[in-house]
Amino acid sequence: MSSLGKLLKWGTFTYEAFLALPIIGGVFVVANAWVPLGIAFLLHAVAVIIMLKERGPFIGNVIGIITSIVALIPIVGWIMHVITAIVLLLEGLSSSRRRPRY
Repeated sequence: MSSLGKLLKWGTFTYEAFLALPIIGGVFVVANAWVPLGIAFLLHAVAVIIMLKERGPFIGNVIGIITSIVALIPIVGWIMHVITAIVLLLEGLSSSRRRPRY
């Protein structure tokens, strides 16, 4: 995975992990009129495109796109952010151990 792919994978993980914080993430989203969910949607969409080009793991980012849409529902959104952060973490850890294919 290229450095851009790694940056997007770890960046989206960090963003999702922040939004998954029970009270802080919810207050952040509501205080900013749900704009952070739109930003998350765009970040995940760009990450999916880059990962498809690099043949890297992209399932976590697809889940992130779904999460960005479903997160309008408060408790369901929090659960989805937690799940997405965990999947992105696992993908980031597993892809950093792989050797590049030539």
